[in-house]
Amino acid sequence: MSRQPRPGVLSPAQVVALQAPRVYPSVSVLATTSPAPRMTGEDARTLARLTAYATSRLCAEDPPGREDVVRVLGRTVAKAAAGPTGEAIGIFVSSTTSEVVRLPIPVTDRVVIDPTFATRDLVRSLHRTPRHVVLLLSEREARLLDGVGELLTPAVGSGFPLHAPDRDSGGSFLREVDRTLGTYLRLHPAPLVLVGAERTVAEFRRTSRNTDRLAGTVTGALTNAPLSRLTPRIRVVLERYLSSRQREALDLLDRRRSRGRVVDGIAAAWLAARAERPEALAVEEGFVFPARLSEDGDLLTPADDVEHPDVIDDAVDELIETVLSRGAWVAFVDDGTLPDRVALAVR
Repeated sequence: MSRQPRPGVLSPAQVVALQAPRVYPSVSVLATTSPAPRMTGEDARTLARLTAYATSRLCAEDPPGREDVVRVLGRTVAKAAAGPTGEAIGIFVSSTTSEVVRLPIPVTDRVVIDPTFATRDLVRSLHRTPRHVVLLLSEREARLLDGVGELLTPAVGSGFPLHAPDRDSGGSFLREVDRTLGTYLRLHPAPLVLVGAERTVAEFRRTSRNTDRLAGTVTGALTNAPLSRLTPRIRVVLERYLSSRQREALDLLDRRRSRGRVVDGIAAAWLAARAERPEALAVEEGFVFPARLSEDGDLLTPADDVEHPDVIDDAVDELIETVLSRGAWVAFVDDGTLPDRVALAVR
């Protein structure tokens, strides 16, 4: 195995790394869990049931390398069951990969065996809990935190914290904060959350050149508050920001549709993602589409026999990976929002 199981907070780099390998069989086991310092007995039983199902499918198909994959799958699951859990867990095993990922959102319990890993829930997790930066701002001090999910840590190499000189009136200090923040955001772009007294935050927003991706503000005497008090307030800001991203995606689709630059439905989106230049993909949260692929890779045919090795367990997952790899962005929208459950805007 090229990597050892590495439970941890999900990161964009980890998602990209899991999207890269293409080898059969690639086994993805996903299950909703209860957050705990060690996996609960009930969650362990769910994971064991899913693992047994994956093993039975592998034994029935008997692909090359089956014995090694089954052995590593069992070992990886055992380590996952002995470790902490979040809202869900993902286990990804192939002949070259062994990964355990804690997820910050619930998932549909399932097993996927395909040439690639099922990373849709990972992408959805990043979408629902995006990496963000938090600027803690007072008249005399500024600190910068990196946020991933519920975890907030000091932004390494950011130039923060900053402290105002004794004789500073406030304006020059805020300008220095903005310059330092801009340097960091150019290297590490992310949504920004401002935290501080209402007057200080308002003054900073009036002069800042780095609030293009402002997710929102948290006002009050919280700059030195425990993170346990700060995190729930930031979560509310990010949830509002993500709702605006859904509206942004739907507005973009409306504008592109008026110019004939939108395709609807999984089959049309699949072909357009390969043949044209995708700009943005909107997918309903609950849409799953098992399918067979034509020899040239352009056409999808719906399939009911998901366990057959010729069937892609979820073509939506593959579509998401394709448009991301081609530089487009993905928005997950509420079920019932789109007429054909998938819509792709092309450039």
